Amino acid sequence: MSELHYLTATEMAHLVRTGQLSAVELLQAHLDRIEQVNPEVNAIVTLVAERALEAAARADAAEPVGPLHGVPVAHKDLVDTAGIRTTYGSPLFAANVPGRDDLIVRRLRAAGAITIGKTNTPEFGTGSHTVNEVFGATRNPYDLGRSAGGSSGGAAAALATGMVPLADGSDMGGSLRNPASFCNVVGLRPTPGRVPDPSDTAAWYTLAVPGPMARTVDDLTLMLGAVAGFDARSPFAIKEVFAPEPEQGVRGMRVAWSPDLGGLPVDPRTAAVTATAPAVFERLGAHVEEVALDLSDAEDAFRIYRAWYYALSFGDLTGLGPNTSWNVERGRLVTGADLARAERLRSGLYQRMADFFDTYDVLIAPVSQVPPFPVDQPHVSEINGERLPDYLAWMRSAYWISVLHAPAASVPAGFTPEGLPVGVQIVGRPFADARVLRVARAFEQATGHGLRRPPLWG
Repeated sequence: MSELHYLTATEMAHLVRTGQLSAVELLQAHLDRIEQVNPEVNAIVTLVAERALEAAARADAAEPVGPLHGVPVAHKDLVDTAGIRTTYGSPLFAANVPGRDDLIVRRLRAAGAITIGKTNTPEFGTGSHTVNEVFGATRNPYDLGRSAGGSSGGAAAALATGMVPLADGSDMGGSLRNPASFCNVVGLRPTPGRVPDPSDTAAWYTLAVPGPMARTVDDLTLMLGAVAGFDARSPFAIKEVFAPEPEQGVRGMRVAWSPDLGGLPVDPRTAAVTATAPAVFERLGAHVEEVALDLSDAEDAFRIYRAWYYALSFGDLTGLGPNTSWNVERGRLVTGADLARAERLRSGLYQRMADFFDTYDVLIAPVSQVPPFPVDQPHVSEINGERLPDYLAWMRSAYWISVLHAPAASVPAGFTPEGLPVGVQIVGRPFADARVLRVARAFEQATGHGLRRPPLWG
């Protein structure tokens, strides 16, 4: 009990529910941890300690209201929180205080979770490196000179250091998966609609999804159960009630392994770590086969839809940062013919992958093409001597998967010789979120990589 902050969320919930630990004690342990660690990591950018302590006291005086009763949680600074500053990582909204909670916040509160604060993100979640002009950069807990990834980098770093046991995030091009890989935690990009995200401007947009992050797959599953569920304000919300698969393990499953998703450049250090994953699944009784994939149609589809979305969502704003502005300008150039091409490419790829998942239960591949890079480097510009055309190109291993409408988890897979975390990506058929989590749990339990804590704070 001396390290409450590194208990699992499942353990924390049990201790509070059974009266072995008070919600106030649990929250105070995390506030102490934030005071110790956050000044160097810069993951929690808005802390609501007094408000959280009051909520914890109310939780202690009440009967448990849900599976997360008394468990602290942090929200990404893209998520609206009533009465709590929400900047979207942009100086344009540095003083913004929303009047209502987003749906994922309401659902976490209904499950009994206690909001402790907001986590850092790049401006409007633009890019897989968490730095902005409002709060600066979030640093990787395993090497403070490295990036924590993004755009849910604050969430991942807070989880890795024990500042929170659960955190929400969002993912368009890898923003739940990339920071999980960089910080040795777990993140799930759910099937679009599994966690609804009602929108007044882009209600039918399926590339961006909210989702859970945690330190263990069991905690990820617990959190997903709290935030998943139908909402009529989202036109593609899934009506099926999410439930974990009752079976355990992967024996007899058909696992496809792609070391580079069809020819993408992968840093040798990342490649060496992820190449150990197939043998783990074979030892667990799965049938593993290396496959030659061609996901290249995802490139144009993703870039066209993303650009269109940025022009739609942020085109009326002035004073945007360079990455957001770059996306908006490209969105203004998108034509009807471009959107038609993107729709054809994505539809054809979806049907080909449907056939693929008739043969295989899951696909495993690298999450990111590189390990964590220097924190003062804006983005990765070269991999294995191959120059990259722009700041997006190094994220293809994640954003090509986004186009598939599929659930994808990042699970710790090991470390580079320098001690930098690397994750493996587990991708399933659309709507098979429970299957992905079952496979992720088996890998996690077999390897134990997620138990390795950041060396500075252990």
